[in-house]
Amino acid sequence: MKVWNYSAGPSMIPVPVMEKAQKEFCDFNGLGMGIVEMSHRSAEYMAVAAEAEQLLRDIMEIPANYKILFEQGGGRGQFAAVPLNILPEDGFADYFVTGHWSRCAYKECAERYGKAILHECVEKDSDGNFYIDYSKMQVTPGAAYAYACLNETVNGIEMFNLPETGDIPLIVDMSSNILTRKIDVSKFGAIIFGAQKNVAPAGLTVTIVREDLLGRARKYCPSIFDWSVLAAHDSMYNTPNSFAWYMAGLDFKWIKDLGGVAELEKRNCQKANLLYNFLDSTDFYRCPIAKSDRSRVNCVFTLKDESLNAEFLAQAKSEHLVGLKGHKVLGGMRASIYNAMPLEGVEVLVRYLDKFAKAHS
Repeated sequence: MKVWNYSAGPSMIPVPVMEKAQKEFCDFNGLGMGIVEMSHRSAEYMAVAAEAEQLLRDIMEIPANYKILFEQGGGRGQFAAVPLNILPEDGFADYFVTGHWSRCAYKECAERYGKAILHECVEKDSDGNFYIDYSKMQVTPGAAYAYACLNETVNGIEMFNLPETGDIPLIVDMSSNILTRKIDVSKFGAIIFGAQKNVAPAGLTVTIVREDLLGRARKYCPSIFDWSVLAAHDSMYNTPNSFAWYMAGLDFKWIKDLGGVAELEKRNCQKANLLYNFLDSTDFYRCPIAKSDRSRVNCVFTLKDESLNAEFLAQAKSEHLVGLKGHKVLGGMRASIYNAMPLEGVEVLVRYLDKFAKAHS
């Protein structure tokens, strides 16, 4: 039975990656044991970890003066790790809020670790559509850093422009759009992302951090969140999520073999255009995000008659389309079409949307 999974995460993993992991699960490289049984400090596993890191450096073109850290704790863990690592006790930071997750990051900092300046950066236009007001992304002189979420998974909003922050480091959460489009890593002080949407199973978080930001952590920052400690120990200060790290390496290899991030961006644009063009062609569904700021990977939409929501989801599930229910914060529907989702999966979804709309019009 083929199931199409539109969940926001954990989400689809490329079929070739899953098949290779399945093949190696009980016997990795003829060692007679599975990757999940191996010591993370064994020479065999250290080679797996090093290859994964190098592959990520290659496909993202990460400069040599950036460290790559493979961590645990998820995005929420990094909401704390960012101020604990680079916000001085008497300092302050700018938070450019564009949706649910950047607001969570702001609250974590403001309520627990120090002064955070809130910049509300989303407005509504005359048609009731949400859009990003980049003019609100003005850094405050003296800020320790500026923070943004480049893709708001809940809200279906994606930043395609970057604020000018000058010498103030720009820290970004790219959990849901990492490796979906080409970016210039050198424009950021740090990039954080959870692996469970575009890379690997849940439980792995990656931080790409510029070296000059290391060594600033507060004395009471837990060692496992201290970027300088993790960098000094090659992310092996404690036992990492070795299986997710291995799976990430398989995914990075899959991306490289496809033609890299540029090829994925091309595919993601094609998928997003197909879905949004259909939604815009009918008044049965509505996407409340301005076209310029619509996420390529998290499409949020509502039904004209929301009393049909339960029926819509139940029928979708009966046809093996799962994960379409919107986040509890906003409701409605959401289709997540990350890197592992092929064009066929979006075509199947559009056919279902069309059929359901015609049956209830």
